[in-house]
Amino acid sequence: MNDHAAQHEAVRISDHAAELLDEARLAPARRAARTLISGAAQRVTLIALAGSSELSEHLSPAAASLQVLSGEAVLAAGDREWQLTAGTLIAIPHQRHALRAISDTVVLLTVAVD
Repeated sequence: MNDHAAQHEAVRISDHAAELLDEARLAPARRAARTLISGAAQRVTLIALAGSSELSEHLSPAAASLQVLSGEAVLAAGDREWQLTAGTLIAIPHQRHALRAISDTVVLLTVAVD
């Protein structure tokens, strides 16, 4: 199958989420990620964080959003923090930010590719 065809396949997020959360619980960094869509205009990555783990502060691409599929997390950027729970969608501020899992958490990160 070519890359173009692969971009148009349906993905069952819930199946990947359960697997990734299991991987995250066993991983030394207590997190796991899998890119589900990688195209010319966007990248969609599923990220699982075991409770109390985090993605330390890092730069944000120009356009990105984060959707919490399960669990609870805190997004911190500068002097602001957002409590995020399942069902929450947020545009990630275009500045350094971090994500900390309060409980086992799965998020969907969508990034516009330049």
